This record gives sequence, C-alpha cells and structure tokens, in this order.
Amino acid sequence: MAKKNKKAELQPAHPLDDLIRTDRIPHIWCQGCGIGTVFSACLIGMKHSGLELNKFAMVSGIGCSGRAAGYVNVDSFHTTHGRAIPFATGLKLANTDLNVIVFSGDGDLFAIGGNHFIHAARRNMDLTVICVNNLTYGMTGGQVAATTPHMARSTTTPSGNPENPFNLPLLAFASGATYVARWTMLHARDLAESIQVALLKKGFSFIEVLSPCPINYGRRNKEKALDTLNMYQEKTIIKNGADPSELDIDFDKGVILGKFIDVDKPTHIENYDKIYRTRE
Repeated sequence: MAKKNKKAELQPAHPLDDLIRTDRIPHIWCQGCGIGTVFSACLIGMKHSGLELNKFAMVSGIGCSGRAAGYVNVDSFHTTHGRAIPFATGLKLANTDLNVIVFSGDGDLFAIGGNHFIHAARRNMDLTVICVNNLTYGMTGGQVAATTPHMARSTTTPSGNPENPFNLPLLAFASGATYVARWTMLHARDLAESIQVALLKKGFSFIEVLSPCPINYGRRNKEKALDTLNMYQEKTIIKNGADPSELDIDFDKGVILGKFIDVDKPTHIENYDKIYRTRE
C-alpha cells in the first residue's frame, strides 16, 4: 500500500481553488506585476456577490490582463485584440441570465477596442468591465498606449510621450456608464468590494485598476515595482463622488480613487424589450 503524502494532506485548499483552473498554474505574469492581485480581487467579488458561479462568463482580449480568462474556472473566452466587449455583448444578448465580466487591459479596451467601449456604455449594456491599467502595452513590447502619461518613456517614445492620455473614468461617464470606480491593486479589499457591487448592479459598470508593469513600463521610466506601490499608498486620495473631470492620473498632484458614478437607468435589453417585445 502506497504511503500517503503527509505534506499534501496538510496542505490546505486555497479558498479560490474552485474558481481557478489549477492545472494552468503557475501563471505567466511577471514578478512585481499586479494583475494576479486584481484577478484574485475579481474572484473574491464574484464569490461575495452571492450570484450562481455557473452563471458567470469572463471575456478578455489580447494582452497580459487578457490571460485571466484562461485561468478562471467558469465559461471564459479569450478573444481577438480589442474585441472583448462586442463578444461579451453577444453573450449577454444571447443569454440574458449570464453575468458577463470583461477583464482586460488599457491597451486592448481603449485603443483598438475604444470604439466598442464607448458604444457599449452608450447602450448601457449589462456588463461589468474591469480594466487593468498599467499605462503601457505590456505584453507586446512596451509601446506607448492611450493611457501612457505625458512625457513617459516607451519603446515607441524613447524621449517621452508627447501626447496626453485618456482620463478613463471621465470617458466612461461621458459615454453613459452607470457605475464608475477606480482603485489600485494595492487597495485589494476596496477593489473586491467594488467588483461585488458592480456585478450586482444592472447596466454598464466600469472599474479602472492601476497596476504596475515593472518590466516594460517601470524599467524604461526608472520606476521599480516597490516605488509604484509606495506611490499607490502615499499619493492617492479616496474621494467618493469626485467629479470625473478631476480624475487625470498625476502622481505629483495625487491620484483620486473611489466610486464616482452610481446611477440607475434602463439597460439596453430592457429598452429593447420595451419596444419590440410589446409588438409581438
């Protein structure tokens, strides 16, 4: 009779094991990257929502954050670059009982996918969009992104970015999102609670999460992962209900975090049913 592995017997199961495809662990995320923390917060938010886990679907696009869909143990879809939101829209329209999460990065959601984002928010599609913002194209080589700070260096702007970045919460608000929040990966508990609230809210919910990219952003801007975490702690201000126009990312002035928008209005599906179901 084979001896039992006592170490394995004593090893406690991770509380999120039922939501993780453990056969795909270890993950590919770099040391110092915050995506794993954001991913864990998302899973905690899913669990604490009380919603049936077999009624979740996660969709992601291309990029480091996009790999999350491959690790979560629910129906998940790793789509082409910039197309996570239209794919998620199709899922929700085909099965309105699904709770659909879009988990992707700033490059995927706001560059090639930017037009899809604004129209899904305008329609008030019942989706929860989590954007891991590491200020760069992390997976494809560290090119300048729509969120790269002015004068920050990248592989395509080695002398500094001449452009101004998007204010993502303002863009979401102006496009029609009904729930808008921003946290950092260091504020993991606040983030998990925010995701829980967003999942339980009808309509288009958007959460921006600031996360370090020490390899492709940090080393080009002489910023170590620990330096970034110190900024997240010392140079952020929690100000719920802040005016979205005040939410530019400027660590010299202080970056505002919190819940900014939480309003109710009919979802796209409710508006569609009101017009067309009544005619059947």
